[in-house]
Amino acid sequence: MTADLALMPAHELVKLYKARKASPVEAVRAAIARIEAFNPQLNAFQHLDPDGALRTARASEKRWQKGGKRLSDLDGVPVTIKDLVLTKGMPTRMGSLATDPDGPWTVDAPAAQRLREAGCPLIGKTTSPEYGWKGVTDSKLFGATHNPWMLGRTPGGSSGGAAAAEAVGMGSLAIGTDGAGSVRIPSSFSGLFGLKPTQGRVPLWPPSAQGTLSHIGPMTRTVRDAAMMMDVIARPDHRDPYSRSDDEGDYLKGFEKGVKGLTIAYAPTLGFFERDRIDRDVAVAVENAAKVFRTLGARVVEDSPNLQGLDPRQILNAHWQSNVAVLVKTFGAEKQEQMDPGLLQAAKVGANLGQEAVVTAIHQRQQLAVIMNQFMAKYDLLLTPTMPMTAFAVNENAAWGGDGIDIGWTPFTLTFNLTRQPAATIPCGLDREGLPIGLQIVADHARDALVLRAAAAYERVRPIPAPPMAHQL
Repeated sequence: MTADLALMPAHELVKLYKARKASPVEAVRAAIARIEAFNPQLNAFQHLDPDGALRTARASEKRWQKGGKRLSDLDGVPVTIKDLVLTKGMPTRMGSLATDPDGPWTVDAPAAQRLREAGCPLIGKTTSPEYGWKGVTDSKLFGATHNPWMLGRTPGGSSGGAAAAEAVGMGSLAIGTDGAGSVRIPSSFSGLFGLKPTQGRVPLWPPSAQGTLSHIGPMTRTVRDAAMMMDVIARPDHRDPYSRSDDEGDYLKGFEKGVKGLTIAYAPTLGFFERDRIDRDVAVAVENAAKVFRTLGARVVEDSPNLQGLDPRQILNAHWQSNVAVLVKTFGAEKQEQMDPGLLQAAKVGANLGQEAVVTAIHQRQQLAVIMNQFMAKYDLLLTPTMPMTAFAVNENAAWGGDGIDIGWTPFTLTFNLTRQPAATIPCGLDREGLPIGLQIVADHARDALVLRAAAAYERVRPIPAPPMAHQL
């Protein structure tokens, strides 16, 4: 039973808890067993706290056994937290040798706090590149994380450790962060569901170096589990100045309604990305996924926004490179010598951009947001590829041999960090090598529940598969 518990969806786990057919302690032990089996190959964790997780699980077990008031619908479900998310009692190293290994670690970020309040055992902290600077997961501090679908390939990033752990059951739920796609890139590459909520929907604190580009959200093996996570973590917090007080509350309300009658735009290039740079297997899988929505009763129209000459890649690059320049300046020369050379080069590029380029990018971001608002006024949802490619080799900073300083290789994800809209990825097939392909589902601001509802409708006819590795225990 314990091996089965590790891959069981969170919503099924809690049913077993309620029926007293399984316990949170068994679930945590199952996750630990998988960590012992798979983490030496995948390198998904920067810190583990099995004793702390078991203590929390025992307290949860008592609540379920006594039939008392549980802390939430996720009480006792094991969770992993990305290294970039501050977690009390666990090191938050930002993937960086330049950070202090001694902490102190005395405060929870809002998402960690909400999960702890919900009774979730925190298994440990998952790997990230240094300060999440690139869309893959390796660092001088923790080394490279591997893809559970194929060792030697990247799981994506910067939430790559979260993805690798979640895919093989080294935890039932995962928290990632997303500044240009860092929840959706690894979810796409590693065959998971991942949601970048509306900016501010899940409070983020301490403030990210990437400002309002940064989001925080769930990475799960089912859409329902992500909705249940949102019910826990999407609550206002005064530490985030952009925290939204108009939360939808119940993310499972209307969850089963499907997409019949909705009008959906299918934008294979999103109006700006070069079609010939999209992998053929990706293009076919995403087009087929769009057709599935037609069979589910939606009206699907191939249409893309007119970006009026704007290129989201250039806008995003100017934002994040200049932000990185400011971040790196907070470290002295001795600390900088310990940092990733790619991060330092990106900071150098950002420092040389000039005021006009940065301010222009700020204004263009606003223009882009208006264009997308007007486009989404015509549609309930928008479908795009999540990534133009599938997982490439570990220790590469970017696709196509790029250096990572230009983040333009992930065009479909970064666009919605700029516009701050909710955007999710869900697996929609495998490429010729057996690697996962992601479909991105986008909605207008604050319509996170609609994104979840649409993804759930797709999942009901195209269930999310686990990587073959996950069944080897």
